[in-house]
Amino acid sequence: MKILPYQPDQSGLAYSVGITLDRFIKLKQSDFPFASGELSQLLRDIALAAKIVNRETNRAGLSNIGGAFGQTNVQGEEQQKLDVIANIRFMRALSKGGEVCAIVSEEEDAVIDLKNNSGKYVVAIDPLDGSSNIDVNISIGTIFSIYRRKTPLGSPITADDVMQRGREQVAAGYVLYGSSTMLVYTTGNGVNGFTYETSLGEFFLSHPDIEAPKNGSIYSINEGLQNQWNPAIKAYIDHCKDQAYAARYIGSLVADFHRNLLKGGIYLYPATEKNPNGKLRLLYEANALAFIAEQAGAVATDGNSSILDIRPSSLHQRTPLIIGSERMVRDFEYVSNQIPQANPL
Repeated sequence: MKILPYQPDQSGLAYSVGITLDRFIKLKQSDFPFASGELSQLLRDIALAAKIVNRETNRAGLSNIGGAFGQTNVQGEEQQKLDVIANIRFMRALSKGGEVCAIVSEEEDAVIDLKNNSGKYVVAIDPLDGSSNIDVNISIGTIFSIYRRKTPLGSPITADDVMQRGREQVAAGYVLYGSSTMLVYTTGNGVNGFTYETSLGEFFLSHPDIEAPKNGSIYSINEGLQNQWNPAIKAYIDHCKDQAYAARYIGSLVADFHRNLLKGGIYLYPATEKNPNGKLRLLYEANALAFIAEQAGAVATDGNSSILDIRPSSLHQRTPLIIGSERMVRDFEYVSNQIPQANPL
């Protein structure tokens, strides 16, 4: 019997498709010796639900699942049909995997106790961010945070398991449903992005070791609310215009953040007269993106302190968010401090 050593293909006839998400997770599993594989499986569960939501999103215009559902969520926001569908898909994936003991969702009033006292993780999730853009075919996303429970395994969950600072996340990520579908996540060892290949049904590593540019020339803010901003915000936006920065605002948090993460820029959703505590949710929006930002070398603040250091006091707590390239966020802080008696929030 003749035995030949494997030789990589040199013909050029078959291009490499790269590393799949599943293989990448297995390669990195040694980063978490305490996890015994549960965290890896949890990330796979999230990826599976994301594939299903991607399918539903892509056929929204053909299957009568666009438009409003006719109800409002706990935030007082009108639910879209795909909001409800995405929430169901992620709830099913997270509840059946066995790794999760509790879920916090934007679409649910209270913590969902899965009665799985052996589950090691708590997941906070916005199943479908930017869902009002569905009917006009603009990018939308999913945002998730993963926390390791505080209470001993086998015991019921408590508030301590859920109300954790962003600094305590063990993983966080987002899925962007756009011209291509991407899953970007961190486990505290850098940020990696994966693009979904629909014909193979797999996420492939496409953006390894993402590093945010230290500076940028894009600012993202809803300028329609400028009459409700305080002087510090107005001063910084004037500064952006003086520097001839480009205004880019999609209105989907994930899409705006993703662009600025790759190209350099700053995203601002400050407090306003109508929303004096800000509008974005701390547990399942700001914390996840702040963790990713810091792992990529960017900065996230509420205007006074790091987002990741805020101790949550309520489940759907809101916060101002200024996030993006380090130099631009530091410029924001500098300009804000020049305004007498101005509260940068």
